[in-house]
Amino acid sequence: MDKIKVVAFDADDTLWVNEPFFRVFEEDYFKLMSPYMEKEELKEKLFHLVIKNLPMYGYGTRGLSLSMIEGANLFSNGKVKASEIAQILEFGKRMLNNPIELLAGVVETLEYLQAKNYRLVVATKGDLLEQERKIEKSGLDQYFHHTEIVSEKKEAGYHKLLKHLDIEPDEFLMVGNSLKSDIVPVLNIGAHAYHVPFHSTWEHEMVDHKVEGAKFKELKSIREVMNYL
Repeated sequence: MDKIKVVAFDADDTLWVNEPFFRVFEEDYFKLMSPYMEKEELKEKLFHLVIKNLPMYGYGTRGLSLSMIEGANLFSNGKVKASEIAQILEFGKRMLNNPIELLAGVVETLEYLQAKNYRLVVATKGDLLEQERKIEKSGLDQYFHHTEIVSEKKEAGYHKLLKHLDIEPDEFLMVGNSLKSDIVPVLNIGAHAYHVPFHSTWEHEMVDHKVEGAKFKELKSIREVMNYL
């Protein structure tokens, strides 16, 4: 662990609360669309539509809103009202204007690592403007040497980030809540990864195998990072 020079953090549900807001967004949508289809069927169909649209819309509130509008037309067989489309847009705007709720231990952990002279990085995926706005609203940008916002987190992207930071994999630690995005690809390139589970995780971010390895740690809270660095 004494080789680590850079500690990168995922943003949503690692530094601040995110997934519960999306669940509220979806619940409001299901209620709005209830005259046209039962909730469980809506939930399944919307999930598959969102996944199908990810290559075009990416992650984030605006991409979800577009899928919801497309779905409203499909799920209602073209009977959706203009007022209902307007309501979906309002749900999305409310989502974008949600306050930032920092998770417990984030500030003290960042202050500790900054004092220990680690270079700190935000490595997150999603809509560029939305993520930039969240980082600014969070007040955490003062701690970070670099911010990387990508459409998808894969091994090639982490290799590119390490090259930009001019470090080797053994000098890099990623901290995040998603095994699929924050942990597995980082371990695959030979870097370190700490998983800090969040109580609510999107189904798309799950993995179907046990994650383990000498460079992997499962933490109960972000504060536990300080126990190892």
